Amino acid sequence: MYSTGDKKVFKNAATVILVRPSASAGWKLFLVRRHQKQSFMAGAYVFPGGQVEKSDKSPALESYIKKNPDFKPARILQENELPEKDALGFFIAAIRETFEEVGILLGGSPSGDFISFHDKDVRAQYNEYRRRLYASEITLSEIAREEGILFFPEVLVPYAHWITPDFEKMRFDTRFFLAKLPPEQRPVADATELTESLWVTPENALQMHRRKEIMLMPPTFKTIEELSVFASIDELFMACAQKEIYPILPQLSGDFILLPHDPEYSLAGYKKSPDVNIASRIVNENGVWKTAYYR
Repeated sequence: MYSTGDKKVFKNAATVILVRPSASAGWKLFLVRRHQKQSFMAGAYVFPGGQVEKSDKSPALESYIKKNPDFKPARILQENELPEKDALGFFIAAIRETFEEVGILLGGSPSGDFISFHDKDVRAQYNEYRRRLYASEITLSEIAREEGILFFPEVLVPYAHWITPDFEKMRFDTRFFLAKLPPEQRPVADATELTESLWVTPENALQMHRRKEIMLMPPTFKTIEELSVFASIDELFMACAQKEIYPILPQLSGDFILLPHDPEYSLAGYKKSPDVNIASRIVNENGVWKTAYYR
């Protein structure tokens, strides 16, 4: 846990933007709806994810991670000052939370093949692991040891880094990752924290948001708006390989939420070079979040 200087503590978290090809629409992303009784973003549609836990940085996991020698989590996150143990923790938390929340496991055989849940007995076995993991009755390393599998952090591509602003009661320092849906796996939302899910194109998600059929919070909305310009998954991942990632700490200013490249943004340490040609602020109009430009 850390503090941004205003004495409000925030927690590390990771979230995963799952994507898959679509014969009719190019590609789709996966959203889950948070339970109405949740204390944070209740009822909103979000990407799967959650807090980084102490177990995500456990030395016991080292033997169960498949990675190349040049895999450097801090460098890949573009945060060279971050200790490697902490940086890797974001990747592992993303893997764990995606399995706990929607049943997708970014791992498999030592040769690099994703685990298949096509067999009903295997699927049932991992559903039980999922339940026990959520209940803290088992750890990722124990699952890996039991099944002889490894986890694949390299399939996660960092996309963004959002920090919850200080006007929120609960604050998170969240790394967003992209990941392709493994073959022979299908997401199923956990009914405890999540109630509904959908595969949707970015364009349709934005249209549903505008029609108030789904609720998107600013980080999710802004991310989906950015993703909507890509025609294919290959194009998306190619662009992300060149993407600059920096912490986005929104700043409230009147009716607007300012982003770091807005000319009026003033939070030291987070401000970026002003750019009036791109949407740099978010505003709520009649209960719907929209992006806006500096004028």
